[in-house]
Amino acid sequence: MYEILLFLHVIGATVLLGTGAGIAFFMVMSNRQGDPALIAHVAGIVVIADMLFTATAALAQPVTGYLLARHVGWPLTEGWVALSLILYIVVGAFWLPVVWMQLRLRDMAIAARDAGTTLPPAYHRLYRWWFAFGFPAFAAVLSIVWLMLTKPAF
Repeated sequence: MYEILLFLHVIGATVLLGTGAGIAFFMVMSNRQGDPALIAHVAGIVVIADMLFTATAALAQPVTGYLLARHVGWPLTEGWVALSLILYIVVGAFWLPVVWMQLRLRDMAIAARDAGTTLPPAYHRLYRWWFAFGFPAFAAVLSIVWLMLTKPAF
């Protein structure tokens, strides 16, 4: 049972890290072009990927993590486990607004595409917020992976 839980937990962490990096890359690259049609298309795919992959992994991680901790006998107050949980909350605090931002960015790009106009200033402001929110979330995910691998005592 331990091996299955560990496998699922590692796959979940990999999906969170990989999907997050991929989504960021594709959004940044499409935004560099400034073409509302391209951005609308990419943002639409990003929203689907975030809902399908990131959300599924985000729900599975605490479940598999809890079951692993219980199976091994680590209390949730164990230093590295507790810090991982705190960082997971940080990830969620940045990721949930990012989901809303991605939906708004997609919708604004669609509206600009359909109207044959450029992206509005509100789009660019929101994109800067989306971009900024990615750094603490990604750093927290990397930190959690490091904590899972090293299990430092403190």
